Amino acid sequence: MNLRFVETFVWVARLGSFRAAAERLNATQAAVSNRIASLEAEMGCELFERMPGGVRLSTVGQRALQPAEELLRTATSFKVAISSPLQLRATISIGTIDSIVHAWLPQFIEQVKARFPALGLDLNVDTSLGIARDICERRLDLALLMGPVLRTGLKNIDLCSMECLWVAAPSFGLGGQPLRLQELRAHPVLSFSRNSVQHVWLLRQFEELGVPPPVISNSNSLSAVSRLACDGVGVALLPLPVAAAAIATGALERLSITPQFPALKLHAVYADDPENLIPSMLAVIAREVSLSAAKGAP
Repeated sequence: MNLRFVETFVWVARLGSFRAAAERLNATQAAVSNRIASLEAEMGCELFERMPGGVRLSTVGQRALQPAEELLRTATSFKVAISSPLQLRATISIGTIDSIVHAWLPQFIEQVKARFPALGLDLNVDTSLGIARDICERRLDLALLMGPVLRTGLKNIDLCSMECLWVAAPSFGLGGQPLRLQELRAHPVLSFSRNSVQHVWLLRQFEELGVPPPVISNSNSLSAVSRLACDGVGVALLPLPVAAAAIATGALERLSITPQFPALKLHAVYADDPENLIPSMLAVIAREVSLSAAKGAP
């Protein structure tokens, strides 16, 4: 059985047309049609029902899809097993968030380059909402974000959790005393991007307290939020790795505010693609690095 024909069958099944599969496989539509016809002739059955504008799996094709994907996955695993990491040449697109950039992303990249020196990395930093959208639309191979991303065909691996805290410049005089969340109404607040999990949590807390929220300024750049907080523009909600350096130098003070903001739950997300096992291997590295960084955190 020709594995290329099996691969073509899987992509036609996933995309629902010979044309789309041909584009994905960098082949002509005629070549894709011939491969499917040859596979059907070899199997002695029709794998697809032809319809105007596309195809759909026949009853036999539906039964064959999962074994075909497992066959490709096994073949890919075999290639990876007998290949040296030095020979894995590809460019992997990775989406991540500010919090991870300031925490353990450098160590992650170091580990990836040490294990797969010929692997190129295409990095994109955005909000978790933006990264989740991109991984769902398959514009990324791997997403490192606040998750999980619950979508058919995507795998989620738990990473470390990340502490989030309130900080302010010493000029506010809020450090070293217990505060309630509603007391922040007297100050401008700097927060994560609008409609993020953190922003929604903050608005909900004020709603439950029965008091109007303070004036909140949002940004999708946590570096910008940290800089503005250091300059005394407002009280800020930040992940610990983003604020740690400013706290260490005294530019920011850690505040004791009740209720405490819940830790950020981080995940590595990738498509369950039997032909591309590299993102799954990088997800495992991300887990190792993030858990190691969490153990070493102050």
